[in-house]
This record gives sequence, structure tokens and C-alpha cells, in this order.
Amino acid sequence: MATSSRNGGDESPHVLAVDDNLVDRKLVEMLLKNSSCRVTTAENGLRALEYLGLGDEQHNTSNENENGSKVNMIITDYCMPEMTGYELLKKIKESSNMKDIPVVIMSSENIPTRINQCLEEGAQMFMLKPLKHADVKRLRGQLMQC
Repeated sequence: MATSSRNGGDESPHVLAVDDNLVDRKLVEMLLKNSSCRVTTAENGLRALEYLGLGDEQHNTSNENENGSKVNMIITDYCMPEMTGYELLKKIKESSNMKDIPVVIMSSENIPTRINQCLEEGAQMFMLKPLKHADVKRLRGQLMQC
């Protein structure tokens, strides 16, 4: 297994994609992989928190998950059962280990108050679904700045 460098070199950025809709999740995964990203998917916010090591017992001390794989960006749907993308964003930003990871929120609804709320809470970007290749190119630009 390759050791992770500080996102320089040839190491592909690792993106955690969170969406309860399988079709949307697969689309995001395909677009990101076509842009040379490594992608891990989760079907809801709770699974994402588990993957990040931020489940009920917050014992993780780095922004690596239990597999030792650093996540460079999280892209999440806004509207999901059990935990919204906004709630996931808040949990990540409250974590001392994860708060610097860029979080991108996606939604099929263009609601300015919702968009502003997410950006004020620390979201890197808010994108409308369905994502297009141009959106992923913008994301890739964000990843290169990390």
C-alpha cells in the first residue's frame, strides 16, 4: 500500500461522496474517478461519520479513517434521511481533526437561504444537482489548493 504524501506528487485526491440516492452517488463517483480522484462512497451521513472515525465514540486523532486513508474532500447531498448534509457538515466542522477538510454540499433544490446557511457553517461550495463534468473540474481546482 502506498503511503500518503501531502497531496503533492502523483497521489490522487481522495474524496468521500455521500448521497442516499444510488443513481446520484454513482454519477458523482464516475465524474470524480474520470477526474483522477479516488472515491469512497457512503449512503448517508451516519455512515460517512463512521468512515471518518467520528461515530459515537470519537477516538480518532488524525484525519485518517480506520483504514488509514486520508480524505481530501467530502461531497455530500443536502437532503438525506436521518442526517442532512448540513448536519454532517456541522459535525465535521466541530471536529478538531476534520474541520480543515473541505466539504461541498449538493442539492437539487436552489434555495438561497439553505445555500447561505451551508456556506456560513463552513461549506467550501454549494452545487446544484445533477453534477456535470464542469462542476467536477471546479472541484478538482479546489482540491489542488488543499
